[in-house]
Order: sequence, then C-alpha cells, then structure tokens
Amino acid sequence: MSEIEYRQYVGESDLPHIMALVQNELSEPYVIYTYRYFLHQWYAFPVNSSDPVGVIVCKQSEHRSSANRGYIAMLSVNRSWRKRGIATSLVRKSIDTMKQHGVEEIVLETEFDNSAALSLYESLGFIREKRLYRFYLNGKDAFRLVLAVSPGEDSPRSDSGHSMLRLAPYRAIPIPPLSYDPDDVSSR
Repeated sequence: MSEIEYRQYVGESDLPHIMALVQNELSEPYVIYTYRYFLHQWYAFPVNSSDPVGVIVCKQSEHRSSANRGYIAMLSVNRSWRKRGIATSLVRKSIDTMKQHGVEEIVLETEFDNSAALSLYESLGFIREKRLYRFYLNGKDAFRLVLAVSPGEDSPRSDSGHSMLRLAPYRAIPIPPLSYDPDDVSSR
C-alpha cells in the first residue's frame, strides 16, 4: 500500500488535475468558475506522484450575517484508491482547518442513496438536516447534512487569552400559535 501525502490548494496549476478527478467520479458537471469560488481545497497524492487520487473542495464564509459556516462542495476519491481512509482524512483536515478559523457549523449535500458518503459523514458527527427533492441535475434527491462545531482548543481567543464562547445557531422549526384559546372550556 502506497503512502499518501496531503496538501492544500496551491493555485491555478492544480485545477486541471482536480477537475479531471471530480469529473470522473461525481455525477454533477462543474465549470472552472465553481472550483475557483471555493477557498479551501485539500488533495491526496501517492508519494512520488503528481496526480491526485483524492480531493475535497470546500469554503468558509459568513452565512446570513450570523454564522461562520463551512461548506463542503465536493469530495472525490479515485475508485482504485478507495477504502484506504483517504476520504476520511480529507474531511478531517478540512474540518480542522475550518475550526482554526472559527467555524460554527459545516454543511454539505450528498445524494440520498449514496450510502458510502452518508456513512462517512455520519461517522464524523454530521446529522441529516433535511431531504432536498430533485436537488441534482440528474433529478436525484439529496440530504443536507450539518455538523455543529463546538468551541474548543482551535477556537478564537479573547485578548485575555480565554476561549471565546460561540453558540451554534438555533435550529428549531417554529410552531404557529394555536388557532383556539386553550383556556376555553369545552362544550362537550
């Protein structure tokens, strides 16, 4: 088994390799501008090779003016290199990098019937938030998965050196008020 090296995105020279890997392994087509939109990318290479065998494409930004949100857009590992922990390592490296930059939550979508991806993400603590019907161009549904990140060692620190507490956004479904007065006595 070959040793794997991991490194972050360097620049435009990396894009052709990444695009080829993603286009061969994922069902959605992406244009070069999609890749350029994402800031954080990690690659997996066999030692002494320049061709990546795995890639994760993600970003981190403010979401709706309140949450520091990470987003995993693509994760792809060459079929002949699967079952070696490459995908898990790529996701963990991305999560760790985002934590260092104060992420509060990380979200992603994956095809509803991609049991390998669902198993991987759920083993890392992601939960299914909702099903998105006909989400992909091929007409398939997706699950949106969310990982709430609690403040820890990698969290930003205040001027006094103490870890700053950031709460994950409130995630509850609002329930409308009752259409009747519960204090009314039943006529039965």
